Amino acid sequence: MDGDIALRPIRLRDQRVWREVNRRNRDWLRPWEATIPPPPPTGPMTQRPTYRQMVRHLRAEAHAGRMLPFVVEYQGRMAGQLTVAGITWGSMCSAHIGYWVDQAVAGRGVMPTAVALAVDHCFRTVGLHRIEVCIRPENAPSRRVVEKLGFREEGIRPRYLHIDGAWRDHLVFALTAEEAPEGLLARWRRVRAENADRNTA
Repeated sequence: MDGDIALRPIRLRDQRVWREVNRRNRDWLRPWEATIPPPPPTGPMTQRPTYRQMVRHLRAEAHAGRMLPFVVEYQGRMAGQLTVAGITWGSMCSAHIGYWVDQAVAGRGVMPTAVALAVDHCFRTVGLHRIEVCIRPENAPSRRVVEKLGFREEGIRPRYLHIDGAWRDHLVFALTAEEAPEGLLARWRRVRAENADRNTA
């Protein structure tokens, strides 16, 4: 937790609020939401999971040590979702982060703070070494999140994920534990303080 912003595990009883927030943000989120590609002619039919199926899947993956699914709260209310996924151990010790935020609180530093909290947890508590965030080049607000936090841009992955009905290119941003020795939240606080000083000078 940092001020008004907190991460907590997603719960089945969040269903009503989660659906309401998603409904309000449907147009805001649609261009960036993962979609399921059409199945091959001989493959099984697939469809988006229900909320309960999604939470059960997230919990199962968390129990297996492959994922950390969080709700982002702002002033005690659900403001988005953040998932640390693809956790890999051995010689890699890495994962990737995906997130979305309620448009009503966008621009207030909610998601940079949430990502910083998650990265510090991954590096300092979980023991991971590298975190990636993959973002569509057109998604300027999401790119600003990682740029504010000092993630490195590593290049592009062509047709990386099925988003909004088609295979989309993604930019890769990454950070290793050595690149944030003081902690990412501490660095983000310092950046915000420096920006505030410049704005009042």
